[in-house]
Amino acid sequence: MSTPLIWTLAAVVVAVVVGLLSIRLVQQYERGVVFRFGRVLADVRLPGLNLIVPIADRMVKVSTQVVVLAIPAQGAITRDNVTVKVDAAVYFRVVDPVKAIVNVEDYHHAVSQVAQTSLRTVIGRADLDTLLSDRERISTELKAVIDAPTEQPWGVRIELVELKDISLPEQMTRSMSRQAEAERERRARVIAAEGEQQASSRLASAAATMAGTPGALQLRLLQTVADVAVEKNSTLVMPFPVELLRFFEERPPAPPAAVAPVPAPREPTRGWPHLPGEDSDLSFPVDRPLKVRSADEADARWSP
Repeated sequence: MSTPLIWTLAAVVVAVVVGLLSIRLVQQYERGVVFRFGRVLADVRLPGLNLIVPIADRMVKVSTQVVVLAIPAQGAITRDNVTVKVDAAVYFRVVDPVKAIVNVEDYHHAVSQVAQTSLRTVIGRADLDTLLSDRERISTELKAVIDAPTEQPWGVRIELVELKDISLPEQMTRSMSRQAEAERERRARVIAAEGEQQASSRLASAAATMAGTPGALQLRLLQTVADVAVEKNSTLVMPFPVELLRFFEERPPAPPAAVAPVPAPREPTRGWPHLPGEDSDLSFPVDRPLKVRSADEADARWSP
């Protein structure tokens, strides 16, 4: 083989190797950042085939897709001194590949740490009721807090922040359950009272209408009897006129019966004891001693 042919083949091989080393393929969702001898070039390579200088240039590809980052549950204390645990999800993407590569070592880890600290800060500035009822406002505020140190310095834009779960202490959960139950009971009582008020006003209006028409009350009574008679039961309805009760109410009360006078107790005889409950004067004197006789003396006294 001649020397020119060898040199030609060598040149072809070198050209192929240099061409392979110079060609870089950038995907549609990527951007290429080129470093030439360690210095970053201002031009960002777009998707497609791109040529670089072998050995002198080095290309770093950066994805511009939206990245979903899960924030671990963070324990924090709200403004009203309630301990909660909140976890969230952060959606971000790279808008400036040069800043994302040059200004920060690992923008994924950096965004994660900023999101965790910002989540604690936002929770500490909100009370529990706002945290539970107005999640949209909390998410918007959290997005603004995370986006402030990341977009301009790092070239990373926060697209969306969503709160995933809010864990409360068990004691607080029971207290909120009792509060919600009491609130529902209060609403039920208010609704029942309003219904009673409306029903009473309608009944008063109906009673006033019936009072102006004497036959309306009798017709209503007959309608009630007819409604009860439709059902197959053994109920017996006996209409009782209300006027009879009014007659007894208007009747004057009877005069009280005469009571016989009670005789005054008699004064006992002086010197004689008076036993309680006895009205007779048959008693023994207390100042004369009693003489006890034997049976023989008594027989001799009463014998003829």
